[in-house]
Amino acid sequence: MKSGMGSSLLITAIMTGVFCAGFSVVVSQVAVQLSMTAVIAVSFVSGFLGSTVAQLVQKWRGDE
Repeated sequence: MKSGMGSSLLITAIMTGVFCAGFSVVVSQVAVQLSMTAVIAVSFVSGFLGSTVAQLVQKWRGDE
């Protein structure tokens, strides 16, 4: 693995984690009212969007 590839992977993972953490704060405000199915669905959406946002930011920065 090239050094640039490793740092790009690490930055993407960190950005995804930060996005998911922020998303979980919002979800925690309404989680009491959600069923387990809804919590699982929200968790999926969080991971999906976090990964997508991180990849888009990496692409915009030119870090591919």
